[in-house]
Amino acid sequence: MSAGPGFPPLTLLYAPGDRPEVVGKALRSGADVVLIDLEDAVAPDRKDYARAATAERLSEHPPVPIHVRVNALDSPWADADLAALPALPGLSGLRLPKVTSPSDVVQVARRAARATGGAVPLYALLETALGVERAYTIASAHPALRGIALGEADLRADLGVREDAGLDWSRARVVVAARAAALPPPAQSIYPDIRDLQGLAASCAHGRTLGFLGRAAIHPRQLPVIERAYAPTTEEISWAEEVLKAAAREAGALALPDGRFVDTAVVREAHTTLSLARRRR
Repeated sequence: MSAGPGFPPLTLLYAPGDRPEVVGKALRSGADVVLIDLEDAVAPDRKDYARAATAERLSEHPPVPIHVRVNALDSPWADADLAALPALPGLSGLRLPKVTSPSDVVQVARRAARATGGAVPLYALLETALGVERAYTIASAHPALRGIALGEADLRADLGVREDAGLDWSRARVVVAARAAALPPPAQSIYPDIRDLQGLAASCAHGRTLGFLGRAAIHPRQLPVIERAYAPTTEEISWAEEVLKAAAREAGALALPDGRFVDTAVVREAHTTLSLARRRR
């Protein structure tokens, strides 16, 4: 069962645009959002077919939100992607790969608005050192931009990073930039080993400590692991309920019976925790 309206997605599942049967399975997987990929997952000689198949899928409203990762703006296929997709009724968002400047976002926002007469939600993927360095200016480039995230495979190659910890500065930079631009917390980039569920769980736990919320997946078996990692635990829910009860009894800063301090920021965190806990009820 997918997240209800107004609740943040925790699971986003990629599916290649040139494999409609895989897209169909993704829509039945329980993922909060399905990401149809026209870029890296599709070979050059399959790009036109992937776009046509995706357009057919988006001609009707799907059971869960669909975002499409279009081809990079400097690629030979981007113009056709942006001409064919924005006005379709089943599209909930466009994912823009390899964004390196605010002008990339503004360009797509203007084109999409001309096609639809309104704003198509956009999501920028930062996959280079230059994109990360400009994270805040990209995040605040246009009102149509609803989120930013890292593309860690390309970023790892661009930086020459071998150890996972080498990406933590970039991860923190993107989390801070999103918050500074009043955007939702970013979702983590994919975990590439679909068999290593223990490693995925540990990686999600680390991402949560950095301020991420949710994660993109490349296989349905990863979805329950991501959901468990990012959904509040029983202890966290109990803590949030206790905080809100205490705040309702007494205004201002206060201390719980066990000595834990509660102020406005803690109350806000408690509200967020309970909102996440209710998202699938």
